[in-house]
Amino acid sequence: MALPPKLYTWLCGCFAALGSILFGYDLGVIAGVIVSPDFLRVTNNPSADYIGFIVSSMLLGAFVGCIPASLIADAFSRRFAIMVGAIIFILGGILQTAAANQGMMMAGRFFAGVGIGMLSLLAPLYQSEIAHPSIRGRLTTLQQFFLGIGALIASFVVYGCSIHQAGTVFEWRFPLGLQIAPAVPLAFLIMLFPESPRWLMTKGREEDALRSLARLHARGDTSDVFVRAELAEIKAQLAVEKGTASGWSEIFSSRQNIRKVAIGVILQFSVQITGVAAIQYYAPDIFKVFGYSNSRIFLLQSINSIIALIGEAACVLFVDKLGRRWPLIVCNSMAGACFSVATALQAVYPAAGPNPNKHAGGAFIAMIWIFNFFFSAGIGPLSWAVPGKQPNLGDQWPT
Repeated sequence: MALPPKLYTWLCGCFAALGSILFGYDLGVIAGVIVSPDFLRVTNNPSADYIGFIVSSMLLGAFVGCIPASLIADAFSRRFAIMVGAIIFILGGILQTAAANQGMMMAGRFFAGVGIGMLSLLAPLYQSEIAHPSIRGRLTTLQQFFLGIGALIASFVVYGCSIHQAGTVFEWRFPLGLQIAPAVPLAFLIMLFPESPRWLMTKGREEDALRSLARLHARGDTSDVFVRAELAEIKAQLAVEKGTASGWSEIFSSRQNIRKVAIGVILQFSVQITGVAAIQYYAPDIFKVFGYSNSRIFLLQSINSIIALIGEAACVLFVDKLGRRWPLIVCNSMAGACFSVATALQAVYPAAGPNPNKHAGGAFIAMIWIFNFFFSAGIGPLSWAVPGKQPNLGDQWPT
């Protein structure tokens, strides 16, 4: 018996979002790896600069990965591009897990970053193109929700290893190796899922697009009224696009187009400028200043991941009811307030001072948790959802 269409579409979107689990897992796992005594021994007690490069090399790889992702997706299909991204990530994961020196670790981080960069671009694209209009907003916010799941898993894996395998090779190799697990089914099963109907239409494969729409929204019934209407809408939109300019230059052809692109770019930039990745990556160093042991630090980080997941779940549930603009305004305002309070606490009660105030330290950590909730409830997930809702000219722009 075929699944209800919306449930089937949700499952397809969730499977594509496995790429976000990889990103979230990396955010949570590397913080525990870089403080492991055995990791420091294997990598010859690297300097602080090298540790910083280990952390940032994944982000460098992600930047590089975004460039070919759009070209591969437009030329060979969304599913194929997702498969390529997952395979590259697997290569990076293997290199990290087997790392015997600094160079091997950096290479692994870079390749994993390339895969994450590709998947971060491709998953929301695929989700938006297969989604029913009534669930498109919630489906695209799955990016941040699954990222939170990955971070939560990593936090508890690192916490468990720090307690039961402290000082051993298992303490850091096992968490790094575990990141490969979600990438394997993503790489080898994504081709079994429906292709993007829109991409099929751009390639002139109308019958395949019809079957894909029917599979997604009508239990395979190609005569369904909604399916036929969706196909006609895609066809009409592509016909309009063929009569207009194409390519990267179209982005700068009018103020309206520049505004659309600017909204997406600024939103994504604003996410990174909050420093959320730095907080995740350097949480052990931040919490250590307040005198906590490694195991307690990883427990605090696990609690932080749980709070983030609650915020992300709230966004998935309410995004279509509350809209996009006001949640973004409120969540950014609250996040800014948390930073202001945390800064004031450190100015008045510096953790590195001769007589650190434990209560002020606890309040500082609470501000991190509250910030993380509002980031996860609005700033992070809506940075994926809002660009997808911008009126656009479709595939005449590079993906």
